[in-house]
Amino acid sequence: MGRADARNARKRAARPSGIRRFFGWKKLLGAFFGLILLIMGAFVVLYMVIDVPEGNEDARRQSNVYKYSDGTTMARTGEVNREIVDLSEVPKGVQHTFVAAENKSFYKDKGVDLKGTARGVLNTVTGKGKQGGSTITQQYVKNYYLTQDQTVTRKLKELVISLKVDRKKSKDEILAGYINTSFYGRGAWGIQAAAQAYYHVDASKLTVEQGAYLAALLQAPNQYDWAIASDTGKDLAKQRWNYVLDNMVDMHWIGASERRGMTFPVPKEPKAAAGLQGQEGYLYTAARAEVMKELDLTDAEFDAGGYTITLNIDRKKQKQLEKSVEQQLTDHLKAGRKADDRVQAGAVSVSPKTGKILAMYGGAGIEKHWRNNATRTDYQPASTFKPVILAAALENNAKTQTGQSIRADTIYDGTSRRPVVADGKKVGFAPPNEDRRSYGPVSVQTATNKSINSVFAQMGADVGMEQVMETAAKLGMDDADLKPYYAQTLGTMGASPLEMAGVYATLDNHGKQVTPQIVKAVSKQGDSVPLDDAIGEQVIGRAAADSVTSVLTGVVDDGTAKVSVRDNPSRDGRKVAGKTGTSDHNRSAWFTGYTPDLVTSVGLFGEGAQGTAEQNQQVSMEGAGGLPRVDGGSFPARIWAGYTFNVSSTTAKFDLDTDMGAAVQPTRTAPATPTTPPPSSTPPSHTPTTTPPPSTPTSPSETPTTEPPTDEPSDTSAPPTDSGSPTGDFPENPMEGLDHGRGDEG
Repeated sequence: MGRADARNARKRAARPSGIRRFFGWKKLLGAFFGLILLIMGAFVVLYMVIDVPEGNEDARRQSNVYKYSDGTTMARTGEVNREIVDLSEVPKGVQHTFVAAENKSFYKDKGVDLKGTARGVLNTVTGKGKQGGSTITQQYVKNYYLTQDQTVTRKLKELVISLKVDRKKSKDEILAGYINTSFYGRGAWGIQAAAQAYYHVDASKLTVEQGAYLAALLQAPNQYDWAIASDTGKDLAKQRWNYVLDNMVDMHWIGASERRGMTFPVPKEPKAAAGLQGQEGYLYTAARAEVMKELDLTDAEFDAGGYTITLNIDRKKQKQLEKSVEQQLTDHLKAGRKADDRVQAGAVSVSPKTGKILAMYGGAGIEKHWRNNATRTDYQPASTFKPVILAAALENNAKTQTGQSIRADTIYDGTSRRPVVADGKKVGFAPPNEDRRSYGPVSVQTATNKSINSVFAQMGADVGMEQVMETAAKLGMDDADLKPYYAQTLGTMGASPLEMAGVYATLDNHGKQVTPQIVKAVSKQGDSVPLDDAIGEQVIGRAAADSVTSVLTGVVDDGTAKVSVRDNPSRDGRKVAGKTGTSDHNRSAWFTGYTPDLVTSVGLFGEGAQGTAEQNQQVSMEGAGGLPRVDGGSFPARIWAGYTFNVSSTTAKFDLDTDMGAAVQPTRTAPATPTTPPPSSTPPSHTPTTTPPPSTPTSPSETPTTEPPTDEPSDTSAPPTDSGSPTGDFPENPMEGLDHGRGDEG
């Protein structure tokens, strides 16, 4: 090989081959800088072509219209609850709370957060949700100049306009615009409306502590609103409040000693929305909440307007429900009498075939009592929970401790305070019956009619509390509160009339799940918005559901509701099933019942009157309306009957697939007698026979017209102790550690 050949070979060896020819480091570096220059050029073009638009303020906002099921307008909302205030009217410390909450670099930055904006654009492009990282300037631009749309185009516009606004306006002007255009919840837009809504003062009178709460609200107005927040929401609101104040210390806007002396400023009770008084206020808030949940909307997105919401509320039934509460309850209460002032009423009426909420009673009026008693979940449903236990027994083909199938005619021991037994061992739970009455051997039908606690506590153990809670969740109860403790057989969880109406509607609908809905239809600017179906899948077998319905007819015909419902002159042959309930210490009283075409749950709640030392506390209703005790068979059942017997069909019949229940001859029991705690030996959980025991008819005076409020454990957050020790180790007092009330009326 000559010199020339060798030289050419060396050149060929040094020359890149294949893919390396196209991706050398020089070319990659050049491409990178080229891309940077391209992006910069594109941004320069955007900066030149995008102008700061006219502020949209209210010009782009629309009303939301609410209609009854017949199309008549109930309310029109959307006029912006806002009063613009100059920044000089807002105390300096309150101004700083918003900067500390949202954008500590606000006074130094150029109006944008490039890293946060890039993250927001990437999340939008990749579909990871509504996430940003915006400065106060960017949020002001979004509120005042742009829309709430989450698109790449809107993000880029926000970036450019924010840079220009920061150059054109002072920081004080931008901060004023931000706090005046932001949404704070309770229908309040802007800091002046928020100050009035949460603290009933002008913005100029706000303290730093109050300002920190309003600033914290902007992150999640609905979740952090103290009046409606869950315990978790309240904890998060306090954490955010502390975060704001700690940042103010870091920024040297308040001193550490001043910070330590600050306490959380609990907001005032909300005022009613303008123009929405009485029951319409409750209907509006319930419909609004349902639409926002169904469509996954934020407060700002919904209140931007343009929605027409048609409710399922039937105006005739709504008026009748209100009339029944007035005639059967309010007319019997005297304002100023302590016991009467404690009574709050709530009710929900549902079609079991469609799931439509046809009527709702939320209280004395939203301007008088902000909280909707129809949807509140902080009171115990008491013995209205007993049908759920029976449904679980029938659905799971459960057996008693001695192997007998649980049916309407199965015999249990109705002795008060009889220790509950599971797998041959006492479990540390022995609830009393109402007024400590003992019934001896009784059928399940009679135990339901008389609401005998000891029977249903044992039935819960026979079924298994896990299975009972699972059935409750399937029927529509909130599973967050369904802990498998034996005390739960007495209905010690929280529940609302809305929730219990859904449970009983599912039973009335032969076990096919019913999720009550107040909203019939939603449209936005004429376009229909799809909603979830109120009728779901089969959650328990038809035979189980129908058998419970059949048994519940006995409560009306031979039980705790017979005076108010069975013997009501307006009944006119209607077929009725239902259950009463009264919680321990008479804090709540219920009647939830149904005809073949209508399910209604009525709850009365003892709540400390406004302006008293017991304000908003759960208190006893004893003495209200002149009654020694407000039980489920009194005012609640009367309200139910006064409503139902004026709006439901007189000819509809239950189509039941069952061979048990009311078809079984009602069992008579020996006269009920007060009892003392049973001896240490364990009575049998039932008598292994399906033959009703010999009986002596009970005189009317001895028949309990109330069902026993349960002496629930003083701490129902923990399960009753089950040591697993032999039965002889059970405490001599089976109610040791329990709250000694009179028992749950049911």
